[in-house]
Amino acid sequence: MPLPKLPVAAAFGLISLALTQTPAMASSEPLPVHVGGRVIRAADGLSFGWPGVYFESRFNGTGVRVRFDAPEQNLRLLVDGRERTLFRNAGRVDLMLDDLTAGDHVVRLEKQSESQTGGGRFTGFFTTGDGRALPAPARSRQIEFIGDSYSVGYGDVSSARTCTPQEIHDTTDTQRAFGPVVARRFDADYRINAYSGYGVVRNYGGKDPGASLPSLYPRLKPDDPREAAGADPGWRPAIIVVNLGTNDFSTPLHAGEAWADEAALRDAYRRRYVDFLQELHAAQPQARFILMGWANTVGADIAQVAATVNARTPNLATALPFDGLDLQACDWHPSQADHAKLATMVEGAITTIDGDWRPAP
Repeated sequence: MPLPKLPVAAAFGLISLALTQTPAMASSEPLPVHVGGRVIRAADGLSFGWPGVYFESRFNGTGVRVRFDAPEQNLRLLVDGRERTLFRNAGRVDLMLDDLTAGDHVVRLEKQSESQTGGGRFTGFFTTGDGRALPAPARSRQIEFIGDSYSVGYGDVSSARTCTPQEIHDTTDTQRAFGPVVARRFDADYRINAYSGYGVVRNYGGKDPGASLPSLYPRLKPDDPREAAGADPGWRPAIIVVNLGTNDFSTPLHAGEAWADEAALRDAYRRRYVDFLQELHAAQPQARFILMGWANTVGADIAQVAATVNARTPNLATALPFDGLDLQACDWHPSQADHAKLATMVEGAITTIDGDWRPAP
């Protein structure tokens, strides 16, 4: 389903309650930061838009300052793995936390909501008082997730299927969708390149003809065609999980679309999917692919796609059809129980593909 546009809202009150020092008491130099997800780097910070982006730093001290600007976004701040502050429609944030126990700490800012336009800008983490920088966190494993609203976690923490646009926004938490859940089980870094309502060749309801997830994928921000991702030597995922096809086939074709009938649409879907995987393989030759999709909708198609790419490169792709989801979240999307089920399926597929991958203790 497409994500509705929302009006700009005021910053959540927790921000003002947490301001306990003046910015002058913080270091002027930002801490080294580890970035999870694609960003546009500029002199004034890191612009972000894709779902599930996160920023992490390490420091020794008793306090930390975080600065970012994300007008319509929901984010959360964690220190040493514990949630400290939630930001709802955050706006411009300059937050000081000065109540930490003396010692080494990890600070992490996570993006929860989807931003099909706008996004935000991260300025940095800064130490306070006598704090000092430590090397940023680093992980040896990397997983990438490419998909639609299922991968976004559209309305995933909702307890109802009928939701207003504001409720969809407020109950979308990408960090609790199946992708980040899987990555955390393996202590892996992750990227979520997903966009609600988009498919391989056709989008929900036939909207935005000519656009698709593969056409958005090269962008550093989904709404900025000027910024192409290009080569990224630091990003070498061992696994790329693709979940696309629901939007291609969930609504009937209507007059004026590019395909004469469903058979023609499925043929175009399979052809473009194979080409997309070949493009990904050329950029990430070390990666293996897991292809997800509804068994009764695209199960046969993704099996054919996997067979085609495996004929060229043996064991490159694994088809992973699913069914049996309760779809109790917004607009009949996967619930938290569904995301847990999908995460377990993907975890099992990964350990089967690569025996060296085992969940972190």
